[in-house]
This record gives sequence, structure tokens and C-alpha cells, in this order.
Amino acid sequence: MKQTALRRAATVTAVAAAFVFGLAGPAAAHVTVNPSTATQGGYAKVSFRVPNESDTASTTKLEVNLPVDSPVGSVSLKPVPGWTAVAEKSKLATPLKVHDHEISEAVTKITWTAASGSEIKPGTFQEFDVSLGPLPETEQMVFKTLQTYSDGTIVRWIDEPATDGTEPESPAPVLKLTAASAAPSAAAPAPAPEAAAPAEDDGNAMAWGIAGLVAGLAGLVIGLLAYRKAAQATTPAP
Repeated sequence: MKQTALRRAATVTAVAAAFVFGLAGPAAAHVTVNPSTATQGGYAKVSFRVPNESDTASTTKLEVNLPVDSPVGSVSLKPVPGWTAVAEKSKLATPLKVHDHEISEAVTKITWTAASGSEIKPGTFQEFDVSLGPLPETEQMVFKTLQTYSDGTIVRWIDEPATDGTEPESPAPVLKLTAASAAPSAAAPAPAPEAAAPAEDDGNAMAWGIAGLVAGLAGLVIGLLAYRKAAQATTPAP
């Protein structure tokens, strides 16, 4: 009876564990942007990290789309050995002001293509560095990305963040933007130095000091005389 109860408890535990770990299984690796946060109005160097999820095919191309509604004026690409990079520009509906200059077009898509032998092999990953700025004054930048494999498969990492905080099935890389910290307030003016006392005050102070010293000496002399007189009065006559 006791062994039956133990077997039942073990079975229930195993089923519960399988259910829990089944729900909490590791999510599939996807394209991410690192670091994941930056400051509005500033410049940032970000890396698009691309893992290869296939067991048999290699990643041969990566297309990253920059958000058109929050463009950046400057986009610079770091060369990746064995890969060619092409930055495509688009006309902006509203000109963008960068360093007192207006620009009417901005980079909206970057495509990296691997040369033969430089593909991202199974079990490996590659990083593609980009310098962006000035970053827009918005809460986030969503980079919808397409990953192409050597067997023709195209994985679309284009799902925007869910409002309930859950991760979508094919999440796009997201760069969170935080407001620049408030500029430090101007330093409070240093208090004006106290005006030096007039020379006559110094003279008065010195005079008072001398007077006090004389009075002290006079008191000492009087005390000594009184002590001597008292001593003579108490001495018996011969």
C-alpha cells in the first residue's frame, strides 16, 4: 500500500515536471542588437548578433531594416571580413536636422552578403557592427530583419514587442532608448569674499590686545606684592 502511494506520487511529480519544463523550454536563438539600450540624441555603436539555427545550412545574407518613422542622420558600417555591406537610402517625408544641416534622405536598410566560404556555419554566430546617430527621441527602435540560409530558407525576424511583455514568436531586434539625463544645473555662484576689515579696525584690535596684556601684568604684580606682604606679616619676630 505504501509502495503504491509512493509510485503514484513519483508519477505525478514526473508529469508535473515535464509540463513545467516543457513550458519553460529555451527559446530559439534569434537576431539581437547589443547593447539593447542607448540614449536619445546620442551616438551608439551597436552589434547585430546573428546565430545560425540550422543544423545543415549556413547563413549567407542578412537584411536589417531601420525604422523609417524614426530615422538617423549618420550610419557607418564596420567592415566584416568575407562579407560585403550595402546601405540603402530612402527619401524622408520630413527632412531631418543634424548638426544644423537638413538632410532629405537617410539609410533605411543594410544588407550584408557573405562571400563563398565566409557564411555563418551551423553552431556559430557572427556580429555586424553599426554606428548610429543622433538617435531619435523615441522609446525604441525596431529593426525588422531577414536572415537567409544557403538552402533558400528565409527567417523573418519582424515581430514587434508585445504590449503584454511576452516575447513574440519571431521577435525583431529592439534598441530601447532612454531620455538623456537632465543637464547639470549651473553651479551656484561662489559667495563673495568677505570684505577685509579696515586697517583702523586692525589697529583698534591691537590696541585692545596691548591694553589687556598690560592689565594682566599689573594684576600679576599686585598679586605678588600682596603675597609678599602677607608672608612678612606671618613671620615671627626674633
